[in-house]
Amino acid sequence: MGADDETAPQPDAPGALDERDRAVLELEGRSWRTAGAKERAVREELGLSSTRYYQLLNALLDRPEALAHAPVLVNRLRRVRDARRAAR
Repeated sequence: MGADDETAPQPDAPGALDERDRAVLELEGRSWRTAGAKERAVREELGLSSTRYYQLLNALLDRPEALAHAPVLVNRLRRVRDARRAAR
């Protein structure tokens, strides 16, 4: 067992992102050309309703593991979320 094996997060370790969490972040990081394409991908690829998808995504934005996994995406989405909240 190498040094990298000991420090690498395990997929089922407490606090680690699971496969669905990583898939949500990956899908959110894509660009979409047509209206409805994202919602269709959420249903087909993740098997989630749009409402559940956004609930999971919003919760992920508050997790340090998500920030470590995709810092640019998570920070951008946090800024967008904060701006929307401030506009209310």
